Amino acid sequence: RDALALLVARGLLTTTRTGTFVAEFLTPITKPLASLLENSPEAVHDYFEFRQAVDQLAARYAATRANDVDREAIKACISTMKAVHAHDDPAQEAQADLDLHLLIYDASHNVVLLHVMRALGELLRSNIFYGRKQLYARSDVRNALLEQHIQIADAILSGQAELAAQVAGAHLAFTRERVAEITAERSRLAVSQARANRSDYVAAPSKRKKKPA
Repeated sequence: RDALALLVARGLLTTTRTGTFVAEFLTPITKPLASLLENSPEAVHDYFEFRQAVDQLAARYAATRANDVDREAIKACISTMKAVHAHDDPAQEAQADLDLHLLIYDASHNVVLLHVMRALGELLRSNIFYGRKQLYARSDVRNALLEQHIQIADAILSGQAELAAQVAGAHLAFTRERVAEITAERSRLAVSQARANRSDYVAAPSKRKKKPA
């Protein structure tokens, strides 16, 4: 109780009639951070580099620190992911994806990691770094992502810390590669559309003078 009271006093936790929750004290910095990072290829690269390191750490911690409540929440989220996957709903599947990662951060029981990643999670909801729904619009990618999330969850639930870190890292590497492909395709399409819209792109047919009979 003394420890909880100290965290509340420091603004790291909030208490209500329904319970004690992690405070969202980093929320004020997300808007200026979003303005800085939006539509920046370098930011997307740095984001995935950061995520790969943090998610490996979070998965390793979660595998060794998760309690029964954490494990039940992760199990329920995986069930939801399977259900929305069967319904072929990219929006709901993308939301379940984000929810699972946030639950893993919760299960790491590292308050600093949790706060930082929850703040970034708000940016993810706004598609600042990349369009998560675009990933789930591709059947091959969404099938692979579901399998990867199940592998991460299974490793955490079975307490296999190193395996959890390994599959979490591989998952982020896969996602980074797919996002790079989508970004490159969108860039090529934009160039083609801009070229097609130019008035001088298609030359007018030349008018040949008729030779006198």
